[in-house]
Amino acid sequence: MLRELLPIALWREDAEGRIVEWSLAAQDLLGHRPEHVLGRLATPLLVPDANRELADRLTRRVQAGETMVGTLPVRHRDGHNVAMEMWIVPAADPRGRPGAMLIAVETSEVLRMRDNLAAMESLFTQSPIGLALLGPDLRFLRVNDALALMNGVSAAEHLGRRLTEVVPGVNAVALESLMSQVLESGTAVVDARRVGRTPADPGRDHIWSCSYAPLLDRTGQHLGLIASLVDITESQEAHIEVERARHRFALVAEAGARIGTTLDLRQTAEEVVDFLVPQLADSADVQILTSVLAPDDPAESTRGLLRRLAARFPDPSAPTALLAAGQTFQLPPGSVYEEVVARGRPTRLRTSDIPALFTDPRAEALRSYLATRIGSARLVPLVARGTVLGAVTVTRLRSREPFDEEDGVLIDEVVARAALNIDNARLYTTQREAALTLQRSLTNSALPDVTGLELTGRYLPASAHDVGGDWFDAIALPGGRTGLVIGDVMGHGIHAAAVMGQLRTAVRTLARHDIAPARMLSSLDAVVADLGEDTMATCVYAVHDPAAGTWVIARAGHPPPAVATPDGTITFLDGPPGTPLGTGGHDFATEEVTLPPGGLLVLYTDGLIEARHRDLDQGMDELARALRPFLSSPLETLCDEVLARVLSAPAQDDVAMLLARTTVTGSAAD
Repeated sequence: MLRELLPIALWREDAEGRIVEWSLAAQDLLGHRPEHVLGRLATPLLVPDANRELADRLTRRVQAGETMVGTLPVRHRDGHNVAMEMWIVPAADPRGRPGAMLIAVETSEVLRMRDNLAAMESLFTQSPIGLALLGPDLRFLRVNDALALMNGVSAAEHLGRRLTEVVPGVNAVALESLMSQVLESGTAVVDARRVGRTPADPGRDHIWSCSYAPLLDRTGQHLGLIASLVDITESQEAHIEVERARHRFALVAEAGARIGTTLDLRQTAEEVVDFLVPQLADSADVQILTSVLAPDDPAESTRGLLRRLAARFPDPSAPTALLAAGQTFQLPPGSVYEEVVARGRPTRLRTSDIPALFTDPRAEALRSYLATRIGSARLVPLVARGTVLGAVTVTRLRSREPFDEEDGVLIDEVVARAALNIDNARLYTTQREAALTLQRSLTNSALPDVTGLELTGRYLPASAHDVGGDWFDAIALPGGRTGLVIGDVMGHGIHAAAVMGQLRTAVRTLARHDIAPARMLSSLDAVVADLGEDTMATCVYAVHDPAAGTWVIARAGHPPPAVATPDGTITFLDGPPGTPLGTGGHDFATEEVTLPPGGLLVLYTDGLIEARHRDLDQGMDELARALRPFLSSPLETLCDEVLARVLSAPAQDDVAMLLARTTVTGSAAD
């Protein structure tokens, strides 16, 4: 059951530190498939450089018989570090030598489970309702103090016993039969009545409202049931309170499911207002400080300026023209709004406070409506990670019951959860916009007019929500020659886009000094190495000489370019592939290709040919088949057709493609 709730990675290392066992959970959490890690040394593969010495010490201690426990970073296949809670225990390797078994769970998941367990613990310890967990045999596994007081039997005396054994003075036999039906049917029962006397008050009959719900694991297996009990002897108000508490619990759970379904800031805010209205309020207005949205933008950092992300005011008689998303307004100085945002504490608004936010002269109708039609309101700050992001205003009309204290607690809880989702969306949006801006500023797909070549290229991102490090370029060289380059930086996001920009700049700078292809890649390898060991890239650099009709091409771990001649022959270069940039490879080799007029050189990144349903050889075969029917077509048409045919499904990785067709130069034509 724990494995289902918390993925546990497991791997084993032999006495030499080589991986001899790798679980599926380890693959899911760290990205490495078993066939890629088995037999390899674990430390270079999984341990960040800064932790190598610590890893060696831990290995020696475990091999000496100690068990080690701690929080350690583990390197993911894509290069980032994953904080994990580690248990490292001695275990004999396949040859009987001292080895190690490593058991790890992601720290963030442990913290999430801890928070969930803390919430459940709070529910049990703080709830005034009697609560109990029972196993499949209907024996008590846990009861809270409230239930122990109702029954007049200590919580400890409940454990391991059935209801008929704890309080035989009630209709326990009938209730146990009902609980058995709940377990068999998987259907909850609400408001079953328990009548009788208990040691808590042996001289008086009491009536309890009992509800039973099955507990199921993710596979549907019955774990037992949960029981909630309320003494409704004095009045039916307790019964109403049970229903309200159950409703609140369901609403909080529903809020968790409905709010934060995406990382889109505007949609997350709309999910907040759609959830609050009409279930909890008659209107909801989500506002965020512009200084939070764009802290580095002077135009957006005005103190106390709020931007409305979403608002819902479904009353058709409400003048809502000034409540449109995207509008900004200044917090009135000295107002309750300013105080709530400054202190980060929710408050119940007086009806006289409600119109104060709308100082626009055009808002007279709205202010009048708010002053006369609103019966109660609550202003809740959006606080995430210790920072006030903005505020949510909720109101109820005079015709509806005002917000009470329990409503306030529920609304505050929903808004607190929403604040974290909004902050996540804000951070993601900020990072993505920064990455897109960086990529747009560094990527220039406009190709120059060069001697002896016709050029075209495409860049297709795998996702509209992320950016990568694929790029291509063409540079005019001395003597009428042309340099073509295509590359792929490992990873996505700002880092990949920044590395791509540095490589593109380095290529252009070196190319203008007429650096030969092999030396070009050696220089780029040094550039990538300077950026850190977690950075790698692949690259092809090709130089075309129109006078000789030749290409000189060097590769750094990149897929081989395709070469097509006018007679329809298509081959892939089989020269030395080289090593990826950043791995310290210095012996990059070149190969020379001669192409007649009308010949075609096809450069591409691995996203074009690599997919889950095919290997690289199959992808290259598909590329050749897609090229052949269109070799004589205009280059733009050829490029579009190839992409359409090879990428039959949405690309799983970014794709860059650069086509160069040789033409008759002016001197050759003469």
